[in-house]
Amino acid sequence: MRQKGQIHPSAMLWLTCITLLLFGSACATGSTPTVQTTATPTAMIPIKLTPQPTPTSLPISPTPRPLQPLQLSSDSYGNVGQYQTEVEPSAFSFGATIVTAFQAGRFSNIGSANIAWATSADSGSTWKNGFLPGTTRLVGGSYDRITDPSVAYDARHGTWMITTVAFLALSSGITAPAVLVSTSSDGGFNWNRPITIMNAGNNGGLDKDWIACDNTASSPFYGHCYAEWDDYNRNNIVQMSTSSDGGRSWGAPKTTADGTSGLGDAILVQPTGKVVVTMINANQTAVKVFTSSDGGGNWNASVTVATAKSYPQTVAYRDNILLSSAMDNAGKVYLVWVDCSYEPNCYGNDLVMTTSTDGQNWQPIHRIALAQIASGTYYYVSGLGADPTTSGTTAHVGLTYYYFAAHCASNCPLFVGFVSSVDGGNNWRPPTKLAGPMYATWLPFGNNKVGDYIATTFSNGLAFPIFAIAQAPNGGHLNEAMYTMAGGLQL
Repeated sequence: MRQKGQIHPSAMLWLTCITLLLFGSACATGSTPTVQTTATPTAMIPIKLTPQPTPTSLPISPTPRPLQPLQLSSDSYGNVGQYQTEVEPSAFSFGATIVTAFQAGRFSNIGSANIAWATSADSGSTWKNGFLPGTTRLVGGSYDRITDPSVAYDARHGTWMITTVAFLALSSGITAPAVLVSTSSDGGFNWNRPITIMNAGNNGGLDKDWIACDNTASSPFYGHCYAEWDDYNRNNIVQMSTSSDGGRSWGAPKTTADGTSGLGDAILVQPTGKVVVTMINANQTAVKVFTSSDGGGNWNASVTVATAKSYPQTVAYRDNILLSSAMDNAGKVYLVWVDCSYEPNCYGNDLVMTTSTDGQNWQPIHRIALAQIASGTYYYVSGLGADPTTSGTTAHVGLTYYYFAAHCASNCPLFVGFVSSVDGGNNWRPPTKLAGPMYATWLPFGNNKVGDYIATTFSNGLAFPIFAIAQAPNGGHLNEAMYTMAGGLQL
């Protein structure tokens, strides 16, 4: 479906690593620490949470612990989809609880066998995992495939939610008739059978859902949750629905005042209760935003934030322009996407960013300088997060992304990177490699091999990137699972 003075020895190491990374080589490895885990609850799929060898990293800030990817889950659906594949994470944190959800058992053309989840109630120290019930036929549901998980928390009603798009595999082809929401009232450890938010019938083309809730107690719309999706069979028209009872019931779908179309939308709810929805237009040539100031009763006409231009889709990995957004404690919105405008002849994508305090007036776009212009590095799917306890000129922002060499022609090595800012995105620390190389032949067949999303969320001042790592296939199947960084990243 439709990331002053003399050169210090460590700086020399950093320069050496940059050179090696471009050729898919590692700079260093380290020992594997013991990671505390907890037992998997009844009816959950037990897996071993395994720290991986220390990846090469670039110095970003003093970190009291080694950088260690920690496996969160493993695909157990060997009879459908591509066995041992997990992609496309979404994540949300509230207090010490972190919930992430992602595809498990990805099909080569569209969707997955089910949605997996992983939850921590202690700011990432320990995790439990499982799979959503009642979604696909594999787990007692009515649908054949499922995709696009999005995670939210409703503080007023104490309810965690995961929205998804469900598919039917009909004789006439695969359709996407429904947007579902699965809820949990026990902190994200047990999930109910899904509720249907939207059913477009067997000919539906629903896509790219998102969910967010108003968690500010002083907001006039505290406890409102907002779901979004587009319908590609109706020119990608964007629709919104609102719930005020913890996701048990949802209002009739509404469109914006101008009937806008687009995809890859994300929802942010400011402390005032104003809802800001970011999106890319259906042709992926313009970044747009629309808002609601009355709790989802009406949705204003969309406004264009910027034009967008991506390197042609002739590279090793699919390069749709999908936005990544985050919000700090004061309600400032941060928006990131890939763009080739800074590169000579638009050869290769950079990551660019803009910000807004009201969702309507936006700051000039600037390039996030992860490497020099014309470096030959191509930036890919990104996931932005902001520490909800920080704001303004001291806001902590983290960005996780995939990247590879733009000139690579086949079996290109893919890497996972992370970069952070502690001044609201005005300045960025040097990037860190979290994982890779992962080769194309290690990844699922079809469309976007790692899914359309990657995630970053914050808990207890620590950043938790959520991303897929693929290793060499073995046993006749792939070997790709979902990971975070053990103990989180300290900015």
